[in-house]
Amino acid sequence: MAVVCAAAVVAVWWAFVTTRTGQLLEQAAFQGSELGASRLWLVAEPVLDVISLPFVGLVLVSAMLLAAVRRRVLLAVQVAVLMAGANLSTQVLKHAVLDRPDLDVGDRLANALPSGHTTAAASVSVALLFVLPPRFRPVAAVVGVLYTGATGMSTMVGQWHRPSDVVAAVLVVGAWAGVAAALGVRARPRSPRWGRGRWGVGAAAGLLLVAGVVAGTGALLALQRSLSHLGEGQQLASRADLITAYGGGALGVVTVTCVVVGLVLAVLDAAEPRRVATSRGPTATSTAGAGPPDRS
Repeated sequence: MAVVCAAAVVAVWWAFVTTRTGQLLEQAAFQGSELGASRLWLVAEPVLDVISLPFVGLVLVSAMLLAAVRRRVLLAVQVAVLMAGANLSTQVLKHAVLDRPDLDVGDRLANALPSGHTTAAASVSVALLFVLPPRFRPVAAVVGVLYTGATGMSTMVGQWHRPSDVVAAVLVVGAWAGVAAALGVRARPRSPRWGRGRWGVGAAAGLLLVAGVVAGTGALLALQRSLSHLGEGQQLASRADLITAYGGGALGVVTVTCVVVGLVLAVLDAAEPRRVATSRGPTATSTAGAGPPDRS
């Protein structure tokens, strides 16, 4: 998961930042975000006001304390690696590693990939999945998807970020979630079936992946329509084109958020230690006069 998400960050950057076609698509989405922005900003601004360095620090400390209460020292280390790694690497990538070439598409926004606000929101949501017991993770995953998606799309409404910035931020968190989960994997006996509460995790992960596929289908259709207009030499300047580009970008954010959080749920379940039931004493079906149990 860490390798795939990291590779996807590079792929998103290459496709939408370093190519003229990608920049034209995102410029149309950026202009489309102006439609109805004055009303949507009334909802988006309070969402973005939640994210701050003190807020991220408070969540990090709280998550580590919760891990300590559960007597899981390694879990506290995992949360620290996840949140610090994701948020620091986002700033390094945006300001020191990734560049945005000038391809003469009329950009009004400098390089902003990945989005720092979205990284913070996604890292908070995923950190809670790490520290909460499995029975609470399904609800936390759904809330995390809603919160992360709302934060990402709010940055688009405010014209702080393009869709690729938001998508890349979620993928950065997915990469660090894979690294953090790998730190907790250790040799353990395998249970032949899921214990109590595991089915809820599996159902939530499956639901999120299905939602990601549905949203991804819509995003691909919007992308195909925009690309066909560009292939015909048209400018993505009409209201319909702007709405298509903006809507496709928003669906892309929903797709990646659902898929990454769903995969984190699945990965955490695979890495979670399982208790293997052991039988104690004779079975209830034993009968009088029966011989000793077969120990072969």
